[in-house]
Amino acid sequence: MMQSLRFISAEALASHPQVARQSLGGVAHNLYPLLFKASYLLEQAEVIRVLLEHWPLEEFRLGALLGPSADHPGDLRDRACRACLEACVRGLADHTLWGGGRRRLQVADLTGIRDVQVQGCPCGRALGRWGRTKLLARTCCELQAEPRAARRPVEVLADIFVTGGNFDLVVRALGPEGPAPLRVRCLSFRADSLGPGQLLHVLRLAGPGELRRLEVVHNVRLHAGHVQQLLAQVGFPRLVSLTLPAKAFDPPPTSTPAPDGEDPLLTSIARELSRMTHLTELSVAFSTLTGKLQKLLGPLRTPLKVLDLGNCDLNHADMAFLANCTHAAHLEVLDLSGHCLVDLFPSTFFRLLGQAAPTLRALTLEECGLADRHVGALILALGPCRRLRELRFLGNPMSARALRRLFVALCELPRLQSVEFPVPRDCYPEGSAYPQDELAMSKFDQQKYSAIAEDLRAVLLRAGRDDIRVSTPLFGSFDPDIEETSNELGKLLLQAFKTALENFSRALKQME
Repeated sequence: MMQSLRFISAEALASHPQVARQSLGGVAHNLYPLLFKASYLLEQAEVIRVLLEHWPLEEFRLGALLGPSADHPGDLRDRACRACLEACVRGLADHTLWGGGRRRLQVADLTGIRDVQVQGCPCGRALGRWGRTKLLARTCCELQAEPRAARRPVEVLADIFVTGGNFDLVVRALGPEGPAPLRVRCLSFRADSLGPGQLLHVLRLAGPGELRRLEVVHNVRLHAGHVQQLLAQVGFPRLVSLTLPAKAFDPPPTSTPAPDGEDPLLTSIARELSRMTHLTELSVAFSTLTGKLQKLLGPLRTPLKVLDLGNCDLNHADMAFLANCTHAAHLEVLDLSGHCLVDLFPSTFFRLLGQAAPTLRALTLEECGLADRHVGALILALGPCRRLRELRFLGNPMSARALRRLFVALCELPRLQSVEFPVPRDCYPEGSAYPQDELAMSKFDQQKYSAIAEDLRAVLLRAGRDDIRVSTPLFGSFDPDIEETSNELGKLLLQAFKTALENFSRALKQME
């Protein structure tokens, strides 16, 4: 990797923190970004902190500073280095405390970091999105109580991840009672392990008018009434991406079905979604939408590029609408997991992929009942998808022979880069049922699997397609947010189990 002499000089200075500190007064303002990237590359937290304290420019944009440049083509955005990121936020706090009349910084954009499974930084210690949220919120709260802090606030753009574990801290940071030296604006917001009331409260404080991405996941228990209230009362005019948790379209427990079969809550939700003129990504996996897809997606004013309908219990009418709607010709990422597509909807499935083929780059068909007899039809359906880069079809009962035939066909897709395939049926005891639970899924012949996987890789190699990555992540792909908050989620699940047992015990006593 070629580096400019300027960057090599910046590395040399950053590698001596004491010299760097003493020399900053003589460093040209336009060299600060270069020195910052060199310090981040070398994990010189002390230099990073002093750079932020004395930052002479009006803007500090972390993602842009760490990305490729003419001086250093390397991309450091997948380094969520704990030491470096903590130094950034502490340096930002120092800037508001000690900058005085020299302070020019107006916007600090802390977005652009990519959380990955294997850290590229030398220390290997990552600070995930939840940890970054907690660090920023704690720093904001500390500065709110600091009389020396600058009166003119620095606007901080951030990706926020809120759970029950950091909720109170985030609320205090976003809704200060007095002056706030750091004023946080959320560009993306992820919520987990919150009650509906907590979610509404913190989103109102987060500045929903600026929000681009909203993920409400896992342990946030919402029903259609909550979703309608969230969209109607809070409002997200600039939202690009929306993820809702499982069962988000279920009716409220106290509601009664309308006599005419209409669903006023769904109609209202669709109307609110139609007002989001920037919305191009929608994930509603594990929500029952049988016969409701047209009512939900029909009113949208902008075509969707990303659509997750996994395990939504779609019927023929839903699939017919999807195959013929405006969205089909614009889809780039599509998840239809949990539907027996080739058995139940062969013609509409073929039409849908045909419509999406010019744009489709990622397709997920997990637990779709795809067996050996469906491989020919699947090959025909995938044939036009020449732009496809990622294919996932875990949990389907295919034999090694069927997978081999499919892999030969996949070699013809010129842009394909990644395939996640199921453990072949041959590796399980005869008569194993599908779909499998986690216990059954993990009990297979490892030696036989390794031999089959090696044979499938040989198919790719012989076709000159060793550029295609193949894997079988049994329990799903790496999710940095779940990984980071797994302890909190585990405690929540244990508490929910304990509560269920107590309720069951109470019910038994009442019966006695």
